[in-house]
Amino acid sequence: MKKIAALLALALSGTLATSAQAGNPIVPGWYADPEIRIFGKTYWIYPTFSAPYGAPGRASTFTPEQQRMRERKDLIWEPYLHQTYMDVFSSTDLVHWTKHPRALDVENVKWAAYALWAPSAIEHKGKYYLFFGANDIKSNGQLGGIGVAVSDRPEGPFKDALGRPLIDQIVNGAQPIDQMVFKDDDGQVYMYYGGWKHANVVKLAPDLLSVVPLPDGSTYKEITPDPAYVEGSFMAKRKGVYYLMWSEGGWTGPDYKVAYAMSASPFGPFKRIGTILQQDARIARGAGHHSVVNIPGTDDWYIAYHRRPLDKTDGSHREMAIEPMFFNADGTIKPVVLTKEGVKPRQL
Repeated sequence: MKKIAALLALALSGTLATSAQAGNPIVPGWYADPEIRIFGKTYWIYPTFSAPYGAPGRASTFTPEQQRMRERKDLIWEPYLHQTYMDVFSSTDLVHWTKHPRALDVENVKWAAYALWAPSAIEHKGKYYLFFGANDIKSNGQLGGIGVAVSDRPEGPFKDALGRPLIDQIVNGAQPIDQMVFKDDDGQVYMYYGGWKHANVVKLAPDLLSVVPLPDGSTYKEITPDPAYVEGSFMAKRKGVYYLMWSEGGWTGPDYKVAYAMSASPFGPFKRIGTILQQDARIARGAGHHSVVNIPGTDDWYIAYHRRPLDKTDGSHREMAIEPMFFNADGTIKPVVLTKEGVKPRQL
């Protein structure tokens, strides 16, 4: 009885949970572009489904129009045809993760047929909005771009909110992919996005379902921070400073990495300061396309990102990892150390 009582006391105090480490990768499977969020007392990760893993899953069902889009071999790299749905993961401690399969599926987005990429989630007025890229468009005449889906729950299922893309044009040279939604302290929501070495910021309407003019009168403001910018924009705010982060290099290569800039405004100007995440030849290759989260009421930060195991050569074989992220006294970010151990449990 004394032993049972002692174990119960340890469990109630949280001591038992701190005896574990998350371990990297945090979950099995090939996933990329993880966005980590906090909703209530739970951590959520929204990733891209990168490639099949293990036993084949259920195939998505396509409309005739979706099937016609998927037959455009001149536009599609074959691995992208597998990317027709998104799983979501939740955790109360950053260590133990629960998978919520098919939170978003092209079955619920009739204009999307493949290359479902880089989800970004936000809670707004009691609902959950999931922004995503689809169809890897190459021109303004091709159907696809950035869409938005909505659900009553953070784990979905999410359904298309518009029946069409929110952004379906290549503006300022930025391919409409890799979107990130950011809510500022005043409640205004902005979206940062862009591939092909160009980044834009737009202002979202109060219902998050349209783009409205920015304070300077423009609708799409280019904020490309550096010629080395490639994709994966992410915005964070700390002590009144806006941190724009992004990925550089080729996503299948060893030069993939994350850089950042700082500004007093969400619109910049942004100038590259340095690299904060890159591969470690002892741990993993191709570390990039990240997100960060701050523990409410603290100055503790974590970074979620994807990387490729050392023994894998397939560019789509990417795994998710989490590490702590630290700041210097002047507000700059310290380089992130890649580990196999991951992070210790951290309950909210």
